[in-house]
Amino acid sequence: MTPGNEPDSGQDPAAAKAKSRKTGPKIPRKVTADRLRNIALYHLERYATSADNLRQVLYRRVLKAARHHETDMDQARAWIDDIVGGLVRARAVDDRSYADGKARSMSRRGQSKRKIQAYLASKGVDRDTIDAALSALGEDDGNDPDLDAAHAYARRRRIGPYRRDQESTPDLRQKELATLARAGFSYDIARQVLDADPQV
Repeated sequence: MTPGNEPDSGQDPAAAKAKSRKTGPKIPRKVTADRLRNIALYHLERYATSADNLRQVLYRRVLKAARHHETDMDQARAWIDDIVGGLVRARAVDDRSYADGKARSMSRRGQSKRKIQAYLASKGVDRDTIDAALSALGEDDGNDPDLDAAHAYARRRRIGPYRRDQESTPDLRQKELATLARAGFSYDIARQVLDADPQV
């Protein structure tokens, strides 16, 4: 196609340019029960979540919309409780399954039981459910899950037996013990990892 022969879209180029230009932050739509239900379902399609965390996600959306629209907060809370309660009854949201899956994935990535416990608590999972999820770790292979997680963490950080080029010194050992302690591992677990045979 040669210049000058482009099809005419019927739209003024200046108007098209102005339309494509951002005019400021997008104003959220007013919340309704249906809109909150759609937000909840979309969130569940993308993320595993606990009931309390989903409730917080929806409440944050209500607060965001309330800055721009008149909002009955009591009514919005009732909608949220109804939506989350319905999803729990339908088992689309299950704190036990969420806690089990999150504990396994975090442990594989080298997170200590303490870190996993703190994370799940921050998502509103109750103590008994957290304890059950942590107890289930290591049941399949009989290994100590915190020791396995500490090795995974050391491998990722290239410390202890996974160190590449530095020889161990007392100062370096103390530094690595402190690194493992900050990650939530006990002194005994940290010592076992650092005393393991070199893996590199």
